[in-house]
Amino acid sequence: MRKNMGSSDRAIRVLVATVIAVLYYNHTITGTLGIVLLVFAGVFVLTSLVSFCPLYVPFRINTCNVKKGIK
Repeated sequence: MRKNMGSSDRAIRVLVATVIAVLYYNHTITGTLGIVLLVFAGVFVLTSLVSFCPLYVPFRINTCNVKKGIK
């Protein structure tokens, strides 16, 4: 599993997950929508921790700054 997420992408995902969690625990978002958003927040945090997003693979998206060797 190769990394395909850069640090800014990871930071944005963690920030979005934090906002969703705070809104849920303050009862701003509730019910089914709240639970669905919490699941998405969990996925955001998990993908940020491993620096890999499976959804990026079919679209060939790579936000990771990888230094390529000079040949």
